[in-house]
Amino acid sequence: MFKPSRKTIINLVISVCAVILISNSLSCFKNYAQKSLKPSLSLIGLLKREFGGMIFYHRNMIKAEELDSEVEKLRLNLFELREIYQENIRLNNLLNFKQKSPLRLVSARVIGRAVDSWTSCVIIDKGKKSGIKSGMVVINHRGLIGRIAESSDSTSKILLINDPSQGISSIVQRSRQEGLVSGTLGTNLVMKYLPEDAQIASGDVIVTSELSRVYPKGLLIGRVINVGYEFSGLNRYAVIRPAVDLANIEEVLVIIP
Repeated sequence: MFKPSRKTIINLVISVCAVILISNSLSCFKNYAQKSLKPSLSLIGLLKREFGGMIFYHRNMIKAEELDSEVEKLRLNLFELREIYQENIRLNNLLNFKQKSPLRLVSARVIGRAVDSWTSCVIIDKGKKSGIKSGMVVINHRGLIGRIAESSDSTSKILLINDPSQGISSIVQRSRQEGLVSGTLGTNLVMKYLPEDAQIASGDVIVTSELSRVYPKGLLIGRVINVGYEFSGLNRYAVIRPAVDLANIEEVLVIIP
């Protein structure tokens, strides 16, 4: 049986200790090297990122401008689609009303408005060539708009019902109370010459009466929003909100007798 000598055992122990010492020394050196080089590595990483940003800055700027341009195009397309959608709704309403109405109607588009502040009128793109003449009544699917004041071959001027020169014989649909609706140049109308005991209240519907020489009977004018007394105290008046938004008319229907 083999039995190691004392010298052999001592050499083996010395060898193992040497290996352990060398391993620990290498580990310490590695940690020291990492700690020593860490600031340099961080600086190198920072410089790498900065140089990368500088190199790709121009490309990124062009890409951002392209994206902004694309977003603007999409925004404009969305706006145009909304306009087309709203126009289709209005035209469909007019078409349905025109088909169901017993009246002979000619459709037209508003192309201009009065430039002064003492009249209320709009210009449409139809005139004598389309059979439109002075005095004809203008409506849309919501109600009364006004009447033709002037007409040329291809255009006509509409005097709106909120013009101060307008006087429309009208009637309260509920109570059959008669009165005269006049324009104010504002957003509302006034129904005048109502007796003290007139049967009229907020919410009442006002339509044209059979006494009108210009407007057909039964055209919707608007609704009462307020009732008061004139300065004399003998007569009452009613403030009426027109059924048609007169400030935002885009398409109209002209009644051809």
